[in-house]
Amino acid sequence: MKPADARTYLDPAVVAQLANMELRARFVVEGFITGLHRSPYHGFSVEFTEHRPYMPGDEIRHIDWKAFGKTEEYFIKQFEEETNLKSQVILDASRSMAFAAEGRITKFAYASSIAAALAYLMVEQRDAVGLTLYDETIRQSLPPHATRSYLRQILLALEHAQPGNGTQTAAALHAIAERLTRKGLIIVLSDLFDDPERTVTALRHFRHKGNEVIVMHVLDPLERSFAFGADAVFEDLESGERVMTQPWHLQRAYAEAMRQFLGTIRGRCLDNGIDYVLLDTATPYDRALTEYLNKRARLH
Repeated sequence: MKPADARTYLDPAVVAQLANMELRARFVVEGFITGLHRSPYHGFSVEFTEHRPYMPGDEIRHIDWKAFGKTEEYFIKQFEEETNLKSQVILDASRSMAFAAEGRITKFAYASSIAAALAYLMVEQRDAVGLTLYDETIRQSLPPHATRSYLRQILLALEHAQPGNGTQTAAALHAIAERLTRKGLIIVLSDLFDDPERTVTALRHFRHKGNEVIVMHVLDPLERSFAFGADAVFEDLESGERVMTQPWHLQRAYAEAMRQFLGTIRGRCLDNGIDYVLLDTATPYDRALTEYLNKRARLH
């Protein structure tokens, strides 16, 4: 892949056109690595504790060829269950994530591609990754594992998921935190359209249980700017309520409300040792992957 191509495959609009989630994840990660001009996969040693005989279905890459040279039998390196890091990617699948300004992809499509790329990258690093989808409640939860066969389950879950019911981010995050039995890294992908104080309290729940947390706050560019211009009809994606208005009348008030909303979320996250990353659906995917790797390096 040429450097120019690498940037292309970090473009959300281009990635959204790829056939399936596995392709999207692979192209985003490969484009990211090409852009770095070095692999982020170095430095993560994995110790194996024993060998066992090869069985049909085992991954060929785990065959110990030195052992084969000595015994002429196939053995698999059996790795420790404990991996470098256990991560849970938590994806908001509520109806508000279905929003997209004209010419943009939806927030859900954008966040799903980030989730897929993160999972792909983690498994390549031999880290364990799981996935939780929520709206008003927990819709699906896959616990962390570090195998490529399990990665396919995560990618299929992301590929088939669609934004559904209303938003209850704070309540859902509390419920997810209660289910966790192991400490690790929590990555939340959401538009965070809930009461900011209740949301941050729920995020603190993960911290109280000893987890590290990254919040990737996903918005549409139009939600940040409110630059509609002409008369417009606004529809609440969750309640269906419709309002006719002139956006320029509201733009200043909206901008101030959004500034306060973002400032509250960011400030309260940082006060509680929670990493905060503001993204919109026009932001190339390398921003999210860079933030993850920076966090990963601090934890190593």
